Amino acid sequence: MGDVRVLTGSESGFATTKLDALLGWARKYSLFQYPFVTACCAMEYMALASPRFDGLARFGAEAPRFTPRQADLIWVVGTISQKQAPVLKRIYEQMCEPKYVIAFGTCASCGGFYDNYATVPGIDKIIPVDVFVPGCPPRPEAVIDALMLLMERIAKNDRTPGIVKPHNDPVEQQLLQLGKRSAPDIEVGPQARTVEGALQSSSSRTRRESGA
Repeated sequence: MGDVRVLTGSESGFATTKLDALLGWARKYSLFQYPFVTACCAMEYMALASPRFDGLARFGAEAPRFTPRQADLIWVVGTISQKQAPVLKRIYEQMCEPKYVIAFGTCASCGGFYDNYATVPGIDKIIPVDVFVPGCPPRPEAVIDALMLLMERIAKNDRTPGIVKPHNDPVEQQLLQLGKRSAPDIEVGPQARTVEGALQSSSSRTRRESGA
């Protein structure tokens, strides 16, 4: 092993890095957001910013700037109609470079269930999108994943559009596993019962309540 040199107060150390890496590191922790909220996904956006999830403040992206000239991240939250499209494009064009866009929810990503002439089928038809967050509405955990994905892309100076992958529901996975297991191995409640017995007791209880 080599000798470990300890710097004293009279000496100074230095670090080397690339300028792009340094700027990417600084940018990903200082995102000034512009929330462009139009529809019901606003409730989930407020839940994301609430103390329970704290999905913005701990990532350095909680400072809202309601002027595009001071923002570098625009959250498009909700449905965008054809009348709102020019407004959204103007706001995006007034933002300074580098600027980033997150499509919050299914309506902003692909138009959602509004398959009509009045709704824009995805904001990527108007402005470039960095991260798509599917869901109607998306869970705060998915939006946090989107923000972390965007921060990773900013640090690498990668402008390739990304999509947040859905999480596997652990409860649904457990139910699927229970359905594949043999009936005597399943425990329902405090007593061990088979699936057939549980279904029979449930159906008999339903008949008693209905008076059949």
